[in-house]
Amino acid sequence: MTEHDVRRLPELGRVGVWTNGTAWQSPARNAELAVEVEELGYGAVWLSEGVTRDPFLDADTMLRATSRLTLATGIAVLALRQPWAVNTLTARLADAHPDRFLLGLGTSNPALVQDLLGLPFDRPLATMRDYLTGLDQARATTVAMGLEPAAPRQPRVLAALGPKMLALAGSHAEGAHSYLVPPEHTELARRTLGPGPLVVPEQAVVLSTDPEVVRRRARAHVASYLARPAYPANWIRLGFTEDDLVDGGSDRLVDAVVVGGDAETIRARVRAHLDAGADHVCIQALGDDPTAIDVDQWRALAPALLS
Repeated sequence: MTEHDVRRLPELGRVGVWTNGTAWQSPARNAELAVEVEELGYGAVWLSEGVTRDPFLDADTMLRATSRLTLATGIAVLALRQPWAVNTLTARLADAHPDRFLLGLGTSNPALVQDLLGLPFDRPLATMRDYLTGLDQARATTVAMGLEPAAPRQPRVLAALGPKMLALAGSHAEGAHSYLVPPEHTELARRTLGPGPLVVPEQAVVLSTDPEVVRRRARAHVASYLARPAYPANWIRLGFTEDDLVDGGSDRLVDAVVVGGDAETIRARVRAHLDAGADHVCIQALGDDPTAIDVDQWRALAPALLS
């Protein structure tokens, strides 16, 4: 893939925010949040896939309310949309908001795809490869039919943890978006992808100097991912053991993937990702209510993370 095949990447800045909370907010509230994030100086908002709201629609709402902020899907789940639909959605967002939208794609997990949607979940690497082929074919077909002009395709990143998906993110996309990973994984991702593609880790944070608050929020967060096979498999590859995967996760595991403490402690962890090769780090602020957006943490962390 050559550089002229792809539109220019949007500006992400060094630090952004990641949230699944927009699915529980009104469009008007999401627009207000986008304005504040832009004013605080974060470069991007990464929107999780919701089962009640569409991240593409939320991205459009937030892009309309701002002038510089980048919106990214972190991630849009393949099983929920055919490639033709994603090609159309992405093209329209890019046309309406040039150089401010980044498509993030992922296969998700069996709990969502198989148990909730009733669809097969098998061979995620092959599924992703086939989907990207379908996405490119949809674009080529619409161009051939005269439904959209011939132009470089939109940039995209892939949810990637293991080495094969990371390699695919480098060969068939513009990089990787990794979730619930320590800086050691970011270093591995950079080595796998080389110097060009994006490496964008999510970093869960708890801004509190109360150890009990940090531990409660962090362990609840990690525990919710222990039954999703891709995450334990990735932690095992990174040197954790089966003993680290019981009782909500060991302290060693929880501390490795969630950082808690004061602003300087969190700043040091974000810096560790950047030093390990990340181009951009998106922080997920953990509160006690997973459906809420803890804007107070974004506000309090902005001076330390963006200076």
